[in-house]
Amino acid sequence: MNLLPKSSKEFGSVDYWEKFFQQRGKKAFEWYGTYLQLCGVLHKYIKPREKVLVIGCGNSELSEQLYDVGYRDIVNIDISEVVIKQMRERNASRRPQMSFLKMDMTQMEFPDASFQVVLDKGTLDAVLTDEEEKTLQQVDRMLAEVGRVLQGRETEWLFGMEEGRKQLAASAGFRRLITVALHRGQQYEGMDTIQAELSARVMELAPAGMPAQQQVPFLSVGGDIGVRTVQHQDCSPMSGDYVIEDVQGDDKRFFRRLIFLSNRNVVQSEARLLKDVSHRAQKKRKKDRKKQRPADTPEDLPAAPGQSIDKSYLCCEHHKAMIAGLALLRNPELLLETPLALLVVGLGGGSLPLFVHDHFPKSCVDAVEIDPSMLEVATQWFGFSQSDRMKVHIADGLDYISNLAGRGEVRPHYDVIMFDVDSKDPTLGMSCPPPAFVDQPFLQKVKSILTPEGVFILNLVCRDLGLKDAVLARLKAVFPLLYVRRIEDEVNEILFCQLQPEQKLAMPELLEMAQALERTLKKPGRGWDDTYVLSDMLKTVKIV
Repeated sequence: MNLLPKSSKEFGSVDYWEKFFQQRGKKAFEWYGTYLQLCGVLHKYIKPREKVLVIGCGNSELSEQLYDVGYRDIVNIDISEVVIKQMRERNASRRPQMSFLKMDMTQMEFPDASFQVVLDKGTLDAVLTDEEEKTLQQVDRMLAEVGRVLQGRETEWLFGMEEGRKQLAASAGFRRLITVALHRGQQYEGMDTIQAELSARVMELAPAGMPAQQQVPFLSVGGDIGVRTVQHQDCSPMSGDYVIEDVQGDDKRFFRRLIFLSNRNVVQSEARLLKDVSHRAQKKRKKDRKKQRPADTPEDLPAAPGQSIDKSYLCCEHHKAMIAGLALLRNPELLLETPLALLVVGLGGGSLPLFVHDHFPKSCVDAVEIDPSMLEVATQWFGFSQSDRMKVHIADGLDYISNLAGRGEVRPHYDVIMFDVDSKDPTLGMSCPPPAFVDQPFLQKVKSILTPEGVFILNLVCRDLGLKDAVLARLKAVFPLLYVRRIEDEVNEILFCQLQPEQKLAMPELLEMAQALERTLKKPGRGWDDTYVLSDMLKTVKIV
């Protein structure tokens, strides 16, 4: 019985596959390899608890055998109604948790970010039968849908959109670039280990004519290679799954991080742990275990909850720049004795409002956070606490500011307003803040609750250059005086917005005001990080 098509184009036809499986019957057909041939790779990169989507499943035994060894969360789809019916009947009693759905992989019905893994064993080849425009558009639709339903950086604008990929390649300085996602469950000692594993696969994708001995450089985005200690994990009804983890930095100090698993490659909040606390905790553990630690073991492991946080240290460069922006206020050398009203939208681990509260003793801080789970995280794990000068309001920042602005004559006015709030949509070219926070009508509301000589400070993370230009234009229309400070080696840009153009400072004057503020903050008896130089944070500021 000849099951081969008359031409390769038939591989992309629904009718062909309906007839194929009718004639084939229930006997399994394996494209490109059996489970036994592939299981070594599959088990290495797929964890049993992960949710797996198999596209173009056919009547392969691959899903069944994965299920039988512990991979229970598997969804299979195929365009053939005949084979889906066969597979449901074959697995209904033996594998009740596994599902088979008739579905077109170019128009899937699943919500965004539904799966950790998508498996394809031959379906792309069945679609890519030639290089005609119509065929390539079909392939683009397939890959776009795969990216949409996957969790991970694959869906981010930088990796998932053509413009983003072009920008990534240009920033790396190469015409051809391969991106590889290192997922949290994978452990590597360092870049050398990763390079050894991937080198052979990389060369398979090399352009024709490239010398066999050509060296291909490996670049890393972020510093997540190595071992991390998960202290706590939970699920927020609003933000989804998250973890609190401790990692060791290059200086052998430990840092605590908050990570949302929906955007697992972004450190949401970070704080340095006190060295003496971690040392005492480790000594107690050693005494309890009555073991001698080997001499080459890394520095003492950290203690758990929030009392071990070094509150005088700001880990994030963009937070340092935002604090430096307070030098734009009048008489910075007097700020410690001046009542300051601040509004911070976006709590996270609480390090930014807590730093202001602790270092400016006359300040009163209103922090707005939409997710009540984050207040619990900040309090329990990052040393945050409320006081008569620090209040947290659980609310949408858009609604909170709109309500304040609507009070008319009795509305409060803030000397400083800070936005440090992320977007939950990774497919946008702007990940901070959400677009609604920089709409011009909303910016007018922000203006209405800012004192005439105050400063509005915004953390902007925008890779889409056209979108960034539009944001700057809207800000400039509302706030005539606009300074921009790009964070080195990061996408973040800190925007300092003021209402009175005559307040514009020349660079020498701006640096002098930052130095005056730093001298005040470094007075004896006050905890201060000597590596934090306020004036350095403003040296590269530009006026838009």
